[in-house]
Amino acid sequence: MATPKPLRVGMVGYAFMGAAHSHAWRTAPRFFDLPLDPRLTALCGRNDDGVRAAAAKLGWDSVETGWRRLIERDDIDLIDICTPGDTHAEIAIAALEAGKHVLCEKPLANSVAEAERMTEVARDAASRGVISMCGFSYRRTPALALARRMVAEGRLGQVRHVRAQYLQDWLSDENAPMTWRLDKSKAGSGTLGDIGAHSIDAAQWVTGQNITGVSAVLETFVHERPLAGSLVGLGGHGDTGADAPRGRVTVDDAAIFSARFSPDGFDGDGTSPGAVGVFESTRYALGRKNAMRLEVNGSLGSLAFDFEDMNVLSFYDASESPDAGFRRIFVTEPEHPYVGNWWPTGHGLGYEHGFTHQVVDLVSAIGAGEQPSPSFADALQVQRVLNAVETSATGESRWTKVN
Repeated sequence: MATPKPLRVGMVGYAFMGAAHSHAWRTAPRFFDLPLDPRLTALCGRNDDGVRAAAAKLGWDSVETGWRRLIERDDIDLIDICTPGDTHAEIAIAALEAGKHVLCEKPLANSVAEAERMTEVARDAASRGVISMCGFSYRRTPALALARRMVAEGRLGQVRHVRAQYLQDWLSDENAPMTWRLDKSKAGSGTLGDIGAHSIDAAQWVTGQNITGVSAVLETFVHERPLAGSLVGLGGHGDTGADAPRGRVTVDDAAIFSARFSPDGFDGDGTSPGAVGVFESTRYALGRKNAMRLEVNGSLGSLAFDFEDMNVLSFYDASESPDAGFRRIFVTEPEHPYVGNWWPTGHGLGYEHGFTHQVVDLVSAIGAGEQPSPSFADALQVQRVLNAVETSATGESRWTKVN
């Protein structure tokens, strides 16, 4: 077989998401046959010492301390954006206009206006063969991908209810230190955009229906946090000394909203009413570490998923005996999405595999000259839902349509 042409990647950002993406770029071509060979060509970060240490640890060939210089390099084919949301639009637009493919972490931007501009530029770039994708990595969890397949095959019949939760607890300590995720100017929103966006995308993707309207409540429980302290994972404990400086939290700590979905779904006939849904996201649910949950109830059955048991999909088939209850599907069979390229049946996958599958789908699309999913347009739809939630919450939870 001929050696695939290299796909030279430049990545901006090297913290939590940067590490996950680096692992994915390294791993994907070793387990999947790809039309292009990803190369970890350059890592970019503002701190010279920090980015050099990260590049050595994560396997990158070179470093840059300015993203504009990264985009200008002739030996870069794709820009991977793993920065806070306030820089997504500027970097992605510059990269696309320079003819570089783009992978951008979610949420796509910090505002609908930014996301609309990014989508417009992405459409123009696509006409020139330049590919873009937004990184909603949970779509690549095999159990969730199987759920979508089963809904698309009609196994649930008419979708009636969607129940989505994303529960974490890393901010439950009121003295956990400030991070950029608690600064609206950098993050755009709090739990709503950070983790709620994943639930919105997953619910729309699995059901094939878009959210058309919402009624929402947002809450901030802790309004000030220490500016210094020890970090452990995403959380930790801040400096609570009398003279220790504290910063203002400017985002939501919890988001709850009800929703209506479009009356189309995978059959596209529009004759059935759209589903109704309930969404909850918080980083204050003590005991829940990464409980990204989705349940879909239809006229013929139900599906339930919880990322804390990520290799399992629960399925209830109403055609069976009523006392049969939910059936546990262990999603490790070769015919399940993505699984056949990994381990023998029964040997589960982990969090990092979703990012690897994301790279597989993106590189395959670039090789085929096709637009991958989720596109920037798909991510714009999520951004519009986020905006509608915020608008509703600031307007006494009034019903708010999604544009």
